[in-house]
Amino acid sequence: MAYQTENNIQEAFGGECKASRRYLLFAEKAEKEGYRQVAKLFRAVAEAEVVHARNHLNVIDAIGATKDNLLAASMSEHVEFTEMYPVFIETATKEKNDRAERSFDWANKVEKIHYGYFDAAFKDMKEGKKPADATYYVCQVCGNTVKDDVPDKCHICGSAAKAFKKVE
Repeated sequence: MAYQTENNIQEAFGGECKASRRYLLFAEKAEKEGYRQVAKLFRAVAEAEVVHARNHLNVIDAIGATKDNLLAASMSEHVEFTEMYPVFIETATKEKNDRAERSFDWANKVEKIHYGYFDAAFKDMKEGKKPADATYYVCQVCGNTVKDDVPDKCHICGSAAKAFKKVE
């Protein structure tokens, strides 16, 4: 595949992913404002964007075996909490943008947790073991991801246990 075409695929994938997530968040807002039909439209288009993203990744064979995907996810999370977010936090601090700094700080702390989960699952699979069953909960304020038991208070943002959503 031509170099520019692969770059274009990567860029298109990123755009489709952003659009999908943005539309799901728009759907939440529309639902809260009582616009059920608009929320359904946003969710439908978000689903189509996921199809586009999947198609783009399939073109460059970027969806591998689960073990490979765990390694890729682990590496990506590691880059986020060691390289990307520290720079973002520093810039937000210099610019005195407290809201951005808090958002980046929360994400940075949670990406380290994600890295640990992915890395542990990868190591299990590498050793021929099936990762242990677990139930995951995500804090809807900061994204903190916990296994099996919801804390009384989120250790990242301080939110109460009710802020955690079970992931199926």
